[in-house]
Amino acid sequence: MSGKMTLSESERASLAWCKAQQSTNNGQCVEIASAAGKIAIRDSKDPDGPILVYTPAEFSAFLTGARNGEFDRLVSDRAHLFM
Repeated sequence: MSGKMTLSESERASLAWCKAQQSTNNGQCVEIASAAGKIAIRDSKDPDGPILVYTPAEFSAFLTGARNGEFDRLVSDRAHLFM
């Protein structure tokens, strides 16, 4: 298994962040950006905070799982009441 992926300062400074159109207006969502061979994810409420970095293959596997409903059990109809 390879080591933890990180971003250089220049990569971090050049990221163009985007978030889902269905995200809430009060900032409760994640933002995603890409750098060469890397996908970066951060909490939109903490733009100067930590950034998680994944390979495109890892992120693609996550998206496939999300599309297939593999994570639906983590979100209940009542979960949004506690955010």
